[in-house]
Amino acid sequence: MEFDPFVLARIQFAVNMSFHILFPSITVGLTWVLLYFRLRFTLSNNKAWDYAYFFWVKIFALTFALGVVSGLTMSFQFGTNWPGFTEKTGNISGPLLGYEVLTAFFLEASFLGIMLFGKGRVSNRTHLIATSLVAIGTTLSAFWILSLNSWMQTPAGYEIVGGKFYAKDWLAIIFNPSFPYRFAHMLNASLLTCAFLIAGVSAWRIIQNVEGPATLLVLKTGITMAAVLAPLQLFLGDLHGLNTLKNQPAKIAAIEAIWQTEKGAPFTLFGFPDEENKTTHFALQIPQAASLILTHDPAGELQGLNEFEGRHPPVAMVFWSFRVMVGIGLLMIVVAWWAAFSLYRSPLLKPLLLKVIAAMTFSGWVATLAGWYVTEIGRQPFIVYGLLKSSDVVASHASATVMGTLFGYVFLYIGLLISYVGALRYLSSKPAQSLTLMHEYMSSALATDVNATGSTNQGESH
Repeated sequence: MEFDPFVLARIQFAVNMSFHILFPSITVGLTWVLLYFRLRFTLSNNKAWDYAYFFWVKIFALTFALGVVSGLTMSFQFGTNWPGFTEKTGNISGPLLGYEVLTAFFLEASFLGIMLFGKGRVSNRTHLIATSLVAIGTTLSAFWILSLNSWMQTPAGYEIVGGKFYAKDWLAIIFNPSFPYRFAHMLNASLLTCAFLIAGVSAWRIIQNVEGPATLLVLKTGITMAAVLAPLQLFLGDLHGLNTLKNQPAKIAAIEAIWQTEKGAPFTLFGFPDEENKTTHFALQIPQAASLILTHDPAGELQGLNEFEGRHPPVAMVFWSFRVMVGIGLLMIVVAWWAAFSLYRSPLLKPLLLKVIAAMTFSGWVATLAGWYVTEIGRQPFIVYGLLKSSDVVASHASATVMGTLFGYVFLYIGLLISYVGALRYLSSKPAQSLTLMHEYMSSALATDVNATGSTNQGESH
């Protein structure tokens, strides 16, 4: 069976991107949480915050390493599978990626060693500064990457000469129309992903009876973050949706499965989009709700897919990805507020709630992946929206070549993902360091008492 190498190249990039984004979605937020732990320890001298920092910095190191490695293999694909992209947009994409290396990666790499291995070697002040600089570096990295991706979604500040893109206005390129919304949405998503990760792992540690004095503090931190950030994400998503309606109406039409331009368009809660027959089977709809949400007018007009023939994305994938993202987001709000209310009433959570929080540990990953699919698949068939199609920049490889490397990536990433989750489970199941140190202290004290008692008895016998 012969497969289309263009489709295989798209699947391969999607696999790489799906694996890579899992790790920055944690590290960007986790660095700021680690900085918070360090600040709390510095201000209060409470050793529990110190234990929390050094437990989670191990997870940060592992996550950061996988993010860097998977990012490198992803960037290689621009040369191997999509050489036309660099050839045509390199005058814009090259400098933006270069700025990311110069301002973010060097900053992270310079101070990461102090952050990870500085305990007992540098002062607490130096350690605090290193942690803050790594946090700034990870955010700067997200800034430049999202600036480039947003420019591909809503290009601005360019001119095309001889089929190639050239910069006319760098400020317009960097701060393109969708960038502020996309950057805020993604940064909040990373913090929210981190919130459920630290809360979920902490709940698991309590369930396994391996918690220490830091565990409940971390659990409360994660729940408080989630209770604030989850509804904020809903608000940011609404602003992002309004911006997308203005700049990428075909994406919105696919998200809502609106086949014909209409006023008072309904919001489809559930259904099965049929692109061939241009209908949604078994549609469960709320009348006029899509127009109300997107235009703030129940009789507002929304463009349908009929106006973007040959220029709109695959409908079903975008439609369902959006609903998974929103569904997980609403579930996050429910769980976060339930947990926050329970903590307000009592510092000890009931076993059922702890199990629910533990089950939500990787919910941020699901929501982030679904949202990224909406963003990237929703841009198709263009790689630079409205200007450059993906099919025009793909390499002319044989399908067997792309298929072989695709399988290699899939097996490698499945193995790495299983290993990563296994490592987290192992770390989460170990008794807290504080308990281990306390046990060692008590054993030492007991041995000292026994020796002292023995010496006294010997003295008395003599």
